[in-house]
Amino acid sequence: MKHTLSVLVEDEAGVLTRIAGLFARRGFNIESLAVGPAEQIGISRITMVVPGDDAVIEQLTKQLYKLINVLKVQDITTIPCVERELMLLKVNATASTRSEILELVQIFRAKVVDVSDDSLIIEVSGDPGKMVALVQMLNKFGIREIARTGKIALVRESGVNTEYLKSLEARV
Repeated sequence: MKHTLSVLVEDEAGVLTRIAGLFARRGFNIESLAVGPAEQIGISRITMVVPGDDAVIEQLTKQLYKLINVLKVQDITTIPCVERELMLLKVNATASTRSEILELVQIFRAKVVDVSDDSLIIEVSGDPGKMVALVQMLNKFGIREIARTGKIALVRESGVNTEYLKSLEARV
């Protein structure tokens, strides 16, 4: 199972290297990684997606807390969160396929950020599932390049689980 960890660290040189080294020494892969300033000056938030069962994640959490500069580690996998990613796609776009691609761009609430005679660059942000769905729809046109950020996430203070609400709507 994939787990999403939110880690608050002191914003100092070498923190990310120490965290990556911890994972490398233990043979674990980081599937997604996003780092940026947090709400307080001098603090950064690292959001990472890591494969492993609950026992592995618990062990990694304990190891992270042993690192200097690590302030808080939270497994937010099962906590209601707002999750987002950003993706840029360069896709083949001939005169005959351009209108169909533009329709998909509108459906996914994405936007075209560059146009050439034979390609488009599309920017899309949203939950990770949206990224996968758009890639699947655009594959038939030929994707030339993809650049994708790691997942970022914040816990919902309301505690409302929108995934659960979506499943209820689907039944109605």
